[in-house]
Amino acid sequence: MGTGKTSLVLRFVKGRFHDYQESTIGAAFFTQVLAVNEATIKFDIWDTAGQERYHSLAPMYYRGAAAAVVVYDITSMDSFVRAKNWVLELQRQEKPNLIVFLVGNKADLEGKRQVGSQEGEDYAQENGLAFLETSAKTAQNVNELFYDIGKNGINSSIVL
Repeated sequence: MGTGKTSLVLRFVKGRFHDYQESTIGAAFFTQVLAVNEATIKFDIWDTAGQERYHSLAPMYYRGAAAAVVVYDITSMDSFVRAKNWVLELQRQEKPNLIVFLVGNKADLEGKRQVGSQEGEDYAQENGLAFLETSAKTAQNVNELFYDIGKNGINSSIVL
């Protein structure tokens, strides 16, 4: 909750950022087409709600996903701990072909950082995850995130 999942998707799909973004209720659905390595990739993106009361709905969205993006806020150690719990939940699904990205968002708030970049990278490496730090506000690494997903041959559903 409050990690910037919706802002990341809106930055990628619509190229815009709002300083205030209302919390997602349930899930929101977006599509985007992207050219990657001379191929056209169509992304179906499920932006899931981060509030605990919607936690039980999440499996409905990630069950059919080819990729999952677990997002935490670099200014919140609590969000990093919650992200680790999401990673564990995804690992329990035993989907060997699911590509999981761990994303530290809000990189533009470096002065308020609570989760070190190396800490996120180490956790990702230990758990076989791809890792990237992004900023939906400045667009830092947002397109790169989705290009990286597309390079892995993903041409279907992504869940955040």
